[in-house]
Amino acid sequence: METRPPLPPFTRESAIEKVRLAEDGWNSRDPERVGLAYSLDTRWRNRAEFVEGRDAAVAFLRRKWNRELEYRLIKELWAFEGRRIAVRFAYEWRDDSGQWYRSYGNENWEFGDDGLMRLRLASINDRPIAESERRFHWPQGRRPDDHPGLSELSM
Repeated sequence: METRPPLPPFTRESAIEKVRLAEDGWNSRDPERVGLAYSLDTRWRNRAEFVEGRDAAVAFLRRKWNRELEYRLIKELWAFEGRRIAVRFAYEWRDDSGQWYRSYGNENWEFGDDGLMRLRLASINDRPIAESERRFHWPQGRRPDDHPGLSELSM
């Protein structure tokens, strides 16, 4: 049986760790790596798209990162209880025409005993921004530990 620590029930510290691990995974932009955090029967609502199963989630992520270029994400714990975690997030990306966006959202997550995410409900809004308005400038990949989070950026 595969497991993905930290495992529920979550403490404040383990929930914060789970959120950072998710952020790090998504910032890798590696669909197969990210997919390993989800159960085989995971269910997602991402905006108006519904995804069922790990393979479908990986395919969704491939499409997403082919469209959302230079993607950089920050997630922050909002609330937790038992096997559930709520996060807020923002990410910046550009499309293939060079238009930059900042996407804001909230996610509700539910985990199995194995620490794999069984349910992901995401609500997201996109805002076009000028390149000069960007706030996430670290090199592609994991956000550096000394880069401010959403609260520190007043976002």
